[in-house]
Amino acid sequence: MEDRKKLLADGDIKKVLFKLGLPATIAMMVNALYNIVDGIFVGKGVGEVAFGALTIAFPVQLLIMAIAQTIAIGGASLYSRLLGAGEHEKAEDAAGNSISSSLLIGFVFSILGLLFLDGIVKVFGATGDIAIYAENYLRIIFIGGIYSPLVVTANSLIRSEGNAIFAMKSMVLGVGLNILLDPLFIFTFGMGIEGAAYATILSQFVALVYILIYLKGDKTYIKPKLHNLKLKKDVMLEIISVGIASFVRQVGGVIVAIVLNNSLRVYGGEEALIIYGAVYKVIMFLMMPVFGVVQGFQPIAGFNYGAKKFDRVKEALIISIKTTVTFSTVVIILGFIFSNQLMGLFFEAGSPLISKSSEVFKIITFTLCFVGIPVVGSSFYQAIGKAKPALVFSLLRQIIIFIPASLILPIFITPKVLGVWIAYPISDILSIVFVSIWLAKDVKKMMERSEVAYE
Repeated sequence: MEDRKKLLADGDIKKVLFKLGLPATIAMMVNALYNIVDGIFVGKGVGEVAFGALTIAFPVQLLIMAIAQTIAIGGASLYSRLLGAGEHEKAEDAAGNSISSSLLIGFVFSILGLLFLDGIVKVFGATGDIAIYAENYLRIIFIGGIYSPLVVTANSLIRSEGNAIFAMKSMVLGVGLNILLDPLFIFTFGMGIEGAAYATILSQFVALVYILIYLKGDKTYIKPKLHNLKLKKDVMLEIISVGIASFVRQVGGVIVAIVLNNSLRVYGGEEALIIYGAVYKVIMFLMMPVFGVVQGFQPIAGFNYGAKKFDRVKEALIISIKTTVTFSTVVIILGFIFSNQLMGLFFEAGSPLISKSSEVFKIITFTLCFVGIPVVGSSFYQAIGKAKPALVFSLLRQIIIFIPASLILPIFITPKVLGVWIAYPISDILSIVFVSIWLAKDVKKMMERSEVAYE
C-alpha cells in the first residue's frame, strides 16, 4: 500500500496518469457499452417505443448518480488530500462519513422515487405508451437505488488511494454481469423492459458484495471504524462543499433533460425523443475515455495539492488536457465516419430513424473535440478542494448557456427542432473559451504561491 503513496507523490506524472486513468477508462467504457447494449436489446427486442422510454428513464438514473457523486467525489477529494497531508485518522472520518451518508441518501431518495413515480415520469416529458414503459422500468431501478450510491462512493474512495485496478474490476464485474443478464431476462424469461431493469439492479448488488469483501481485506487503507461512520458536521460540510459541483453538474443534466425532452416532444414528437436517446448513448460511449482520464487525474492532483507539490499538480493538469483533447478529436472523427452504422445498432435495418439520428449526431458532436478542457478544469477544482469555481464550471455549460440557447434558438430557426440541436455546439464553444481563460489565470496564481513557499 505504501507503493501507492510513493506513486502519487513521486511517480512520473505521465506514467501515473496512465496507470490510474487507463483502468478508469476501461471501466467507464464498459459501463457506457452496457448502456448501448441495453438500448440494443430493448430497441430491437421490445420496440422503438420502449427504447424511447429509456430516454425518459436515463435522466432519472442520472439524478440517482448525481446524489451518489456528491458524496463520492467530495469524499474522495477530502480523503486523498488528507492522505497526502499524512492525517490518517481524519482520512478515516472522511471515508466513514462518505459510506454512511451515501447509504442514507440512497434509501431516502429511493423511497421518494417510488412514492412519486407517476409524477416524475410526466415531468420528464413522457406520455402514452412511453410513460407506461418508463414507469415499469424505473419502479425497479428505484429499488436498486437504495444501495447503488454506495457502490459509486466506495469505488471512488478506492480509486482516490491509487487503486484504480480494483475500481475497474468491480465496475467491469457489474457491467459484464448486466450485459449477460439482459438477454436472459428480456428474451428467455420474457420480462421485456422490466427484465433490463432487474438485470441492472442485480448486477449492481453483486458489484457491491465484491467491493465489501475487498474492504474487509488487507490491501486497502480504507478501514473506517464505527466511530468514523458517525456523521460529523465539519466532515460532511467539507465533503458536500466539494461534491456539490458534481451534484450540480449531474442535476444540471437532469434539468436539461426536462427542458430538452419537453421541447423535443413539442417540436419533434416521440420520434425526436427516440433519436436523442440513440445519439446520446453513442456520445456517452465515445466520451467515456475523457472521464476516465479525469478519474486518473483527480487523485494525483488531490494528493499532491495536499502535499503542496504544486508543480506536479500543474503538470498533471496540462497532460490531462492534452490527452483528452487528442483522444476526443480521434473518436469524434471516427464517429462522423461511422455515424450511420452506430445509429443502426438501435433500429431495424432500413428504418428512417438511422439517417435522421446520424444527422443529429453530427450537429451535436462537431465541437466536442475540446470538451476535455471544461471537464478537466472542473475536476481540477474539485480535486484541490475549491468548491466555488468547480460549481461555476458545472453550471456554465448546461444551465447558464445551453438551456437559454435551446429555448431561444427554435424561435428563429426552421425547423424548430434544429434550433434545439444547434444549442449543443454553441454551449460547448462558449464554455470551452470561458474555462480556458479562468483556468490559465488560477494555475498561474497557484504557481506563484509555490514560488513564495520555496523562497
